[in-house]
Amino acid sequence: MSMSDADEARHVDEEDHQFPAYGPIEASLGYLLFYILVDRVTPTVVTVFSDTVLDLSPSFVRFGLATALWFMLVVIVIDQARRQLAALGVVTYDDFQLRIWSRVTPSSLRTVGYLVALVAGTAIVVITFDRAVEALLTLIPVVATVDVVAFDLVELFVMVVFFVVYSIAAHSLDRLVIGGIRVLVSG
Repeated sequence: MSMSDADEARHVDEEDHQFPAYGPIEASLGYLLFYILVDRVTPTVVTVFSDTVLDLSPSFVRFGLATALWFMLVVIVIDQARRQLAALGVVTYDDFQLRIWSRVTPSSLRTVGYLVALVAGTAIVVITFDRAVEALLTLIPVVATVDVVAFDLVELFVMVVFFVVYSIAAHSLDRLVIGGIRVLVSG
């Protein structure tokens, strides 16, 4: 593939160069969820990996989880800084996302869609959060010991639904807030 073919494949909308760029709220909510989940699963992970599977020291396992938290924070901050700088035209940022809903016109229809997704998604997330965390907690020993029979498929389904809906709700909130800021800034 030549360079011109690659440039044609990277179609960038005018909307992508507006400041602030989309993504910081979605990324923050994603990190918040990651932090909460690591906090909730740490005792189970420490028990499984220090007593059952690998006989690692509990402090080493906790250090590994803390390192994962810091690593994710650094990656998210760098990614969001690059997005914002690209929106200002300082650097380039290739954002390869599927953009179906963002092309819906008129924008009022898109806004209503994001609002409905946010409200419905938040309701589903609130209802499924505890079951999803419990499913994750029961999944850790199952994966560590490769005992697939011990896991409930319904709980796995609830956990997947939770993560998908959380992602949709966070994405919708990000689009609504950043879109609102853009409207206010543009006059």
